[in-house]
Amino acid sequence: MTRLASWGRAVHRAYLRAVSRLEVGVSMLERRYTPLGRFTPGPFENWSFLWLPALLGFTGLCMILVGGSFTNSPFKFNMTDTWFFGEPAANPVGVPSETKLLLSIVLVYGGLVLLMRVWLRLAEVVKLHGGAPLRSLWWMFVLWSVPMIVAPPLFSRDVFSYAAQGEMTSHHLNPYILGPFSLGSSPFLKGVDPLWQNAPAPYGPLFLFLDGMIARLTGHNQLATVAVLRLLEVAGVVMVGWGISRLARALGRDPGEAFVLSALNPLVLLTLIGGAHNDAIMTGFLVIGVALALRRRPVWGLVLIACATAIKAPAAYGLAFVAWTWRGPLASLRQRVKPILVASVVAAGVLGVFTVLAGFGFGWVGNLLSNGTVRSWAAPATALGLGISDVAHASGWASLNTATVLSVTRFLGFAVAGAFALWLLWHAERRGWVRSMAVALLLMVVLGPVVQPWYLAWGLILLAASYQGREHFWLLALSIVGPFIGLPGGRVLVTGLVHSNPLLIALTIAVLGGVLAAPMGRWTQWSWPGVSEARLADVDVDVDVDQPSST
Repeated sequence: MTRLASWGRAVHRAYLRAVSRLEVGVSMLERRYTPLGRFTPGPFENWSFLWLPALLGFTGLCMILVGGSFTNSPFKFNMTDTWFFGEPAANPVGVPSETKLLLSIVLVYGGLVLLMRVWLRLAEVVKLHGGAPLRSLWWMFVLWSVPMIVAPPLFSRDVFSYAAQGEMTSHHLNPYILGPFSLGSSPFLKGVDPLWQNAPAPYGPLFLFLDGMIARLTGHNQLATVAVLRLLEVAGVVMVGWGISRLARALGRDPGEAFVLSALNPLVLLTLIGGAHNDAIMTGFLVIGVALALRRRPVWGLVLIACATAIKAPAAYGLAFVAWTWRGPLASLRQRVKPILVASVVAAGVLGVFTVLAGFGFGWVGNLLSNGTVRSWAAPATALGLGISDVAHASGWASLNTATVLSVTRFLGFAVAGAFALWLLWHAERRGWVRSMAVALLLMVVLGPVVQPWYLAWGLILLAASYQGREHFWLLALSIVGPFIGLPGGRVLVTGLVHSNPLLIALTIAVLGGVLAAPMGRWTQWSWPGVSEARLADVDVDVDVDQPSST
């Protein structure tokens, strides 16, 4: 054990050195190759500048809206009657315009880059200068949300599967046994990805209950059901913004910074609102439940966390961490038994009520790994399995079954994630239990069989109010890289430009170069630490960032 502990400390020191050098490298590149290098950090004045990043971010999101709304945009589903605008004609005439396709890709990528630049600088400003007015940030959220509410479902077709499952629920077809294909020739089947047309639902009974209610309220209209599901996820992100500010206050953190890192996070806006994923409503319940638990209302906290679990099962991590830390850091194992039993009873009661309301039993528990049919290189466990299989086949070992290799590597990924989760739970009081739960959720996603950008939001939102040390760097990095995971259009853009006319190439360079290098205003100078602060940030990187905290 002593040797293992020594190895662990050595790995931790190496990690801190590597991340510190990466941060220094990113900072150097920003100062040298972006307009930020023109500024010398000066004394912070006030928050009256917030209108400018609000407008710049809105511009970036409008570019995404316009680019994603072209008839042949690769970022949305192109079929008639699946959204209010931007869909192809029922009987298209001629060949789709390649110029419009390239313009769509340029606008979306350009808008993404501009949004990332604005949010990154704003996140640094609120970190260095606390006290950002929540009222102004809420107005910024409203402004930034509008383009994503208006836009067709972007980057994913999951919301069409939700709508089909809601229609199934409304007709008492069990979505835990049957797939959307059971609807036959229904228009609800139109937008569902063929991969999921025969797949049962992995979602909890609360979501299916809400889903079925929406299908009934919209009169079984497919387009209206999709639109209301989008509004449901907007409500989920509003819950996140409301809950995260209270969670931050309970942890003694700046609510303005937590709000920027969560509700204004590009990953949240693009995937939870733009993609209309039910992770929004799940995370909203989870955040509010955790905030209530910290405010000494653990039972109500458990109720809301159980509601989150009744939407998607990973929220059950919150039940475990609240129950384990209920009696405080000095509690013995015997003293922790009663809170664990209370949490179990509350969870069973909430899940039981919604199971009865939904009317389809606990079949969702057996469907939790249904997304494992997707083979994505973005997931390390899956990438390792695919890599081993490809190397073996190239070496002449043709009999090696890829599915078998994936089963082994994915099991190892789950085992490692589970081991880390148990370690984080055991050390929750020393490290801060909210922070530990956030890291456990992120590890479950990263080491799981499939890494989807919206899965990252679970842990990143909680980390927004509880991060320490280098975790801030990873929060920013994952939030910026996440939306680009699996994003289509890059190869089409490069190959298309090679054969395009000079005018289109010049326009592309102007748009992408403009969003990369255009000055964003004097306010960005306050996103850099002063000289003394910068020196403090570069001191000995071997300092242990896992010091005890009150979180």
